[in-house]
Amino acid sequence: MNLNEATEDNLHYIIEDLASELQVLNAALLKPGDYDLDHYHDIKDIYDMVKAQGQVSVAEINAIITELSKYRK
Repeated sequence: MNLNEATEDNLHYIIEDLASELQVLNAALLKPGDYDLDHYHDIKDIYDMVKAQGQVSVAEINAIITELSKYRK
């Protein structure tokens, strides 16, 4: 899977992996169908940052979810 390509499948994978990585309890916050493919690269940047960082604090999780909410349809 090449995540550098902006496809619906890749977006779906990234959003689901972020939900898992951030241990989001409310799954409705990160439903893949709620995100627009036009913002794929912005969402991918957030994904790359989370993956590179490893440990994410509660404050960072809240900030990430707030940022992702800007890219919802």
